[in-house]
Amino acid sequence: MGVLDSFRQDGKRAMVTGGSRGLGRAMALALADAGADVVLTGRTQATLDSTASEVRALGRRAWTIEADMGVPASCERAFANALQDIGPIDILINNVGNREEDVPIQTEPLETWQRLIDLNLTSCFIGTRMAGAAMLERGNGGRIINIASISGMIANRGIAGRHYETAKAAVLHFTRCAAADWAPFGITVNAICPGLFMTDANKTWNETRPDVIEAIVKNIPMGRTGDPQEIGPLAVYLASPAAAYVTGAAFVIDGGYTLW
Repeated sequence: MGVLDSFRQDGKRAMVTGGSRGLGRAMALALADAGADVVLTGRTQATLDSTASEVRALGRRAWTIEADMGVPASCERAFANALQDIGPIDILINNVGNREEDVPIQTEPLETWQRLIDLNLTSCFIGTRMAGAAMLERGNGGRIINIASISGMIANRGIAGRHYETAKAAVLHFTRCAAADWAPFGITVNAICPGLFMTDANKTWNETRPDVIEAIVKNIPMGRTGDPQEIGPLAVYLASPAAAYVTGAAFVIDGGYTLW
């Protein structure tokens, strides 16, 4: 088998939360291009259908689950439906998450804090717990990739809403803990820490807080934002046999922003 063959996903089924747009869409399409069938979750059926069509155009099967993964009960139902109605999940990407609110610590309501912790952290726990339990039961190993953020490693300048930094830092350590627990069973658990990618959410930020986006770009050694397509190959690697000896790791992809 050639080295490029070790990156193939043929015969695998991947589930990508928040997979209908942004980084989730880019990773879902990359996995499909490498041979995986894909289960997508999202809040909007129209965008789910659009991305599913793109997956099928690559010759792979696609399923959609409309659900708000930031609501724990809805997240649990989505995973239960995927496991019961679609079948085993070989690769899970816990991608869903967003900052959403720019609220200072001293004025952030508890309800806002809890809602965004659920979106960015609890959804990751639920997905890992449910898909991971099924992987353990099957006994064939598996791949779990948690999308954290460089925000889990630093305190961003000019931005409030520290629920995001806090949740993503917790995602990183949860990744390490799950990796340690499940390594003997052939289940790898890794994290990707994106910097500033021009997703729809960040395009909105650029419209409402262009000063923040401009300040970040000035401090990126590469001098530009990331293109969502640039995260796909990293996800393919971590999901593939090529990464069989990689677990508990956090991969930074930020154009060098955290170097300074």
